[in-house]
Amino acid sequence: MEIRFSPNRSSDADTLAYAVKSDGLAQLSTVPGLEATAALARFAGECGASVESFAEVDGAARRVVLVGIGAGNDAEMERAGAALAARLLTSGARHAAVSFEAAGLASAAGIARFAFGAKLRGWRIERYRTRMPEKQKRTLERVDLVTGIDASAEWAHLSELAEGVMFTRELVSEPANVLYPESFVERCRPLEALGVTFTVLDEARMAELGMGALLGVAQGSARKPRLLAMEWNGTGDADAKPVVLVGKGVTFDTGGISIKPAAGMEDMKWDMGGAGAVAGTMRALAGRKAKARVVGICGLVENMPDGNAQRPGDIVTSLSGQTIEVLNTDAEGRLVLCDAISWAQATYKPEILIDLATLTGAMIVSLGHEYAGLFSNDDGLAEQLTAAGQKAGDPLWRFPLGDAYDKLIDSPIADMKNIGGRFAGSITAAQFIKRFVEDGVKWAHLDIAGMVWAEKPGAVWDRGATGYGVRLLDRFIADTAEG
Repeated sequence: MEIRFSPNRSSDADTLAYAVKSDGLAQLSTVPGLEATAALARFAGECGASVESFAEVDGAARRVVLVGIGAGNDAEMERAGAALAARLLTSGARHAAVSFEAAGLASAAGIARFAFGAKLRGWRIERYRTRMPEKQKRTLERVDLVTGIDASAEWAHLSELAEGVMFTRELVSEPANVLYPESFVERCRPLEALGVTFTVLDEARMAELGMGALLGVAQGSARKPRLLAMEWNGTGDADAKPVVLVGKGVTFDTGGISIKPAAGMEDMKWDMGGAGAVAGTMRALAGRKAKARVVGICGLVENMPDGNAQRPGDIVTSLSGQTIEVLNTDAEGRLVLCDAISWAQATYKPEILIDLATLTGAMIVSLGHEYAGLFSNDDGLAEQLTAAGQKAGDPLWRFPLGDAYDKLIDSPIADMKNIGGRFAGSITAAQFIKRFVEDGVKWAHLDIAGMVWAEKPGAVWDRGATGYGVRLLDRFIADTAEG
């Protein structure tokens, strides 16, 4: 779907939309018939509310839509743009022109956020649908924002951020027979044209380095693992300290020998959501030429239960030299992350390291699908991430860490075990990862298990992949690393 900004309405538009504030209904009197339409529909300009009618305008029948923007703040503008796109996407409308005159808006940021919401909500994956009913097919091709306000600077950032979010959604949506460690790397290759540099470790190189934890997860699969590092440096300083992002990339998770129940296992194609968010963030940062140095690392494996698969009770040696008793092969994400984090610290010497993972079902039990869990060894970093999440629309809720939880993962036969028992599962998983974070590194772990996929439409996404994490990380980088 194409987004354009124009000072005048095109005569080709078959749909005319009017943004309306909750206290701006009187402004509709400037357009004949709209005030009466609003009254009949009991439309009061509530954010995201809409009402539709048809009228003859300039000698042609056109669809007329009122869309509420509430008080008209940036967040409400984003939701309103998304609501309009959702209403029109398969409606038969092809070209919509949105007027902000009745709303009396004078904010470039607000106009750009309206476009951002429309762009995000207009995304959906359709490449595998060959027999879609006619009325389910996308018709909306273009949205014009009719305004004399110059929002080009704001849109330059948000349009690239939208591309990053949509790239993450694409990766998360793909089935595991299409997206696996090697093909994940190839899907990311176009980022090189944007100035992102790649480092890829194959199975042999990881074995040479001693990544026994990550390789133990991968050994039951015919799909070979990869460690992908993507670096963007927009500072002009090769010695600038990078922010390092590490994503769990289990492209399909059967649970291994500790196999999952069959019902719902198909959802485990999105167990690479953390790596997907990292890739989308790198796409957004490179696209908008962020003035920061950021390294995105994806630990990519498939967890399968063949005759060579890791067994419960096996002991593996991680890259850090610490040994791990694997009591449950379905607690595999932390095994991938620990080696990726150790390699990241040895290679890039970061001061800030953030990992993202669809790590525990316990997180969904705790928070449902409203927040991702946040764990951190640094209060300042935790506060910065929480604030970024609030502003970006990717909310976080902080959980505790502590010695009492850490003791739950002590093993009688190795340095640690990979599960801590029935209770506090998300916390003990975070404690496990914390054992691999070096002194002096500010670290945060984001458990995004409940956020990467939605069973019903949300404000800026349809059912399916949400793209969670990209807006959060982009905002965090903008606020803390770009001066």
